Amino acid sequence: MALMSGVSITIKRRLQRMWYLSSSFAVTMILLFAVLLITLRLFGFQMFTVTSGSMEPHYPVGSLIYTTPVDISNIKEGDVITFMNNEKTVVTHRVTEILTEIDNNGMTVTRFRTKGDANNSADSKLVHEKNIIGAPIVTIPLLGYVSFYLQRPPGLYFALIVGTFLVTLIIIPYITKPKGKEQTIQAQI
Repeated sequence: MALMSGVSITIKRRLQRMWYLSSSFAVTMILLFAVLLITLRLFGFQMFTVTSGSMEPHYPVGSLIYTTPVDISNIKEGDVITFMNNEKTVVTHRVTEILTEIDNNGMTVTRFRTKGDANNSADSKLVHEKNIIGAPIVTIPLLGYVSFYLQRPPGLYFALIVGTFLVTLIIIPYITKPKGKEQTIQAQI
């Protein structure tokens, strides 16, 4: 009888250990992902989700793109830029023409004609140099869907609930672990 209870306790310990390791791994991966996102933002990288097919196949719909600030003077025809199209819309398109002009104040102003790779014609509006956010440097297919979902309710609430649940899974074994009983069990085996 003592042997049977010793075996079931050993199995229980292994299951607890597997549970702890798997939940710890999940929490660690989520934390590393969050730290990576925060670190990238601290170094000036911005992240955007591709929501249209205008730049396919280079930037497929649902991709996550990271952009970095770019010096306007370094942009040349053929480069891909990310810019504010209006107050609410960010666009990533290829530069097809660079136009430099002098404004009323005698200042040199640069504007860019852009076009999506999959579009038949150039964009109707020129992009003012002040509206340029940067240039994409990394794209991760499909991750944009996840990012887009998790940044807004209900995805944000879902992420908070899952995070709380995973942290709780790590804490539970410490709370429920009987004190002193482990020594008694080992003595019986």
